[in-house]
Amino acid sequence: QVQLVESGGGLVQTGGALRLSCVASGNIDGIDAMAWYRQAPGKQRELVANMIGNNIKYIDSVEGRFVISRDNAKNALYLQLNDLKPEDTGVYYCHTYPPFNSWGQGTQVTVSP
Repeated sequence: QVQLVESGGGLVQTGGALRLSCVASGNIDGIDAMAWYRQAPGKQRELVANMIGNNIKYIDSVEGRFVISRDNAKNALYLQLNDLKPEDTGVYYCHTYPPFNSWGQGTQVTVSP
């Protein structure tokens, strides 16, 4: 079982930046697929970006603004959020795909106009 803990959220103005971190309790070397999701108030949770092996995918609305990366030595997954917009507001979750299938508790990102 892998436990995930996110951090790095906060309140920023439009155009600002944040760096989210997700630290796994165990070794993530064997975890090939990880992702960041987000959930805005009143909306369903949606995929933001994922890394499956060396393949990276972003949803269209964050392409060119967000960067996903990982550091296996630190058992960590990151999401750099640049040029933030109010519609990026939400709780951001770290996720490991099956068979590990773990979710973190989330970190709040709020972007003011």
